[in-house]
Amino acid sequence: MFNRFRKSEPKKIEQSLTRTRESVFGRIARLFGGRGEVGEALWESLEELLIQADVGVPTTVALVERLRQRAAKEKLGQAAVQQALQEELRGMLGVPSSKFQVPSSRGQVPSLKPQPATGDRRPETGKLFVILVVGVNGTGKTTSIAKLARYHQQQGRKVLLAAADTFRAAAEEQLTVWGQRVGADVIAHQPGADPGAVVFDALQAAFARKTDVLIIDTAGRLHTKYNLMEELKKIKRVVQKQVPEAPHQVLLVIDATTGQNALVQARQFTQAVEVTGIVLAKLDGTAKGGIAFAIVRELGIPIQFVGTGEKLDDWAEFDTGEFVGTLFA
Repeated sequence: MFNRFRKSEPKKIEQSLTRTRESVFGRIARLFGGRGEVGEALWESLEELLIQADVGVPTTVALVERLRQRAAKEKLGQAAVQQALQEELRGMLGVPSSKFQVPSSRGQVPSLKPQPATGDRRPETGKLFVILVVGVNGTGKTTSIAKLARYHQQQGRKVLLAAADTFRAAAEEQLTVWGQRVGADVIAHQPGADPGAVVFDALQAAFARKTDVLIIDTAGRLHTKYNLMEELKKIKRVVQKQVPEAPHQVLLVIDATTGQNALVQARQFTQAVEVTGIVLAKLDGTAKGGIAFAIVRELGIPIQFVGTGEKLDDWAEFDTGEFVGTLFA
C-alpha cells in the first residue's frame, strides 16, 4: 500500500481563507465577544452573516435552529455558543461532532444530518488507480487536474492524463501544456473525437506503461450533438470494462467564487455519475468560503481537496478542523 496522503499545510489553508475570515467570519467571531445575553438580536445577526458568507439559507436556518436548541438546553453563554458553532460547523463538514463536544449530563441534540461517507479510496501498489474528474468549464478543472497530478507525483506515483474533454476547443492543448509542466504524459485524440475512445486508449497506455494513477479529464458543457451526462455515463462504462472496480474516485471541481450557483451545477453531475469527493477550486479568490458548508450538507459529499492559489503547489487536502479553526482565528 502506498503511504497515506500527506496532511495539508496549514499556511495554505490559512492564506486561502484570508478574504473569507476578514470579511464575514471575523464579524461572526466578534458577535460573541461580550458577556451579554444570548438573545434574539444575536441569532438574527448570526443568521444574516452566515447567509452573507454563502452558507446558504437552508443550511443557515438548520444551523441556527440547532444552536438555539443547544443554547437553551445547555444554558450556554456567548463564548460557549461560539464554541458550539465551531463544533457544529466541523460536524457538518464530516467530522463527528462528538469528537469536539464535552459530554453533557443534559444529553445532546441530534445532529443536523448524518455524516457523509468519505468514499476515500487510496492507490495500491501494482494496481491502476483511476480518477474521473468532472465539472463545468471555467471552474478550474484542468488546472486542478494538473495540481492533482503533481500531488500524486509527490507521493511517488507515476501519473498519466487522459484528454477526454474533446468537445471544448483547445481543451486537449491546454491539458497537454499542463502535462508538460508537471512531467506527465497525456493521451489525446483529435478535437471532436469520441471521448470513450480516448479513455479506452488511455487505459491501454496506462497498463503498458505500468502507470499508478490515471486521471481522466471530461467534458464540462453540453454539446449540440451529445448529451453531457450520457457521455459521462458512457466513459464510466468504458472504464469499468477494463477495470471493473473503477473509477476509484470521481472528483467534482467546484469554483468557490460562484457560490450558490455551484450547487445547481453540482446536483446535475451527481445525477450522472457517483461523485465521491469535491475539489473546491479558487478558494483564495472568494470572500464567501461559507459555500463549503452548503456543499457538504446539501450534497452529502465530502470536500477532499482545495485549490489555494494559482501555482501548481497551491493545493491541499481538506482538513475540517483546520478549515473551521482558521475561519475563527
